[in-house]
Amino acid sequence: MNEVIERPDDASAVAVQAAPPQRGQLSVVEYAVKSGAPVAEVRALVELQIQMDQHKLQMMQAQAQMDREARAEAAVKAFAEAFAAFKGEAVQIIRTKEIKDGPLKGKKHAELGVILDAVTPALSKHGLSTSWKLTKDAPDWLEVTCTLRHVGGHSDSVAMGGPPDTGPGRNAIQARSSTNSYLERLTKLAILGLAAKDQDDDGAGGAAAATAVVEQQLQAWIKAANAATTDEAAHQVWKDHGPALASLPKLQAELKQAVIARRTAIKQGAPK
Repeated sequence: MNEVIERPDDASAVAVQAAPPQRGQLSVVEYAVKSGAPVAEVRALVELQIQMDQHKLQMMQAQAQMDREARAEAAVKAFAEAFAAFKGEAVQIIRTKEIKDGPLKGKKHAELGVILDAVTPALSKHGLSTSWKLTKDAPDWLEVTCTLRHVGGHSDSVAMGGPPDTGPGRNAIQARSSTNSYLERLTKLAILGLAAKDQDDDGAGGAAAATAVVEQQLQAWIKAANAATTDEAAHQVWKDHGPALASLPKLQAELKQAVIARRTAIKQGAPK
């Protein structure tokens, strides 16, 4: 009797052997070790590999620094262009608040709200914004810093200080609040290169007053440039404050001249 034995077609019975994982190419050091190279040769290869890795890291760091500097320069340029466009809006600020006491009694000034209402739309239109920070709060002295920022990342600041305004009828809190508000108005106008004017004048007197305030700040920037001990620090003074003087070309040229003179002195080996 002949028997026919059929082999079942069972796919599950077939064993599938996975291919061994592929390993990356051996490094020079690994190849030397595997090849049985002398210890001294392996050590030399290891030191060479370390030097190559350090060089690669330095190259990456240098490239990253160059990228940061390029972005910073682009941000400064964008800031200057936006600020020039803002100045082209010819924003007008009118003095409407009469001063009731003190040596300026009877005079008028522009309230902070009036200034904000006048400048905010034009600032926002060109990607600019301002903010304040109380940078010194001592019993006998307050300092307010106003910062002008651009969406591109660059910013510039102006700081001014003064004692509490202990005018008639003011308590301690009101005296400090009055000074704080006054400094906010002054720094806002200074950083924007603007001046308030009366409804019936051309703003010449107010512009002169605002320019005088900026001139005082300019002296601090020139002092900072003269105190710089490196070329980079001197150049940073210009990058930080030069664009803010775009509306006052004479003052801008004065700062530029001071920075150039200091950078030249540093390059000639005469740091302070």
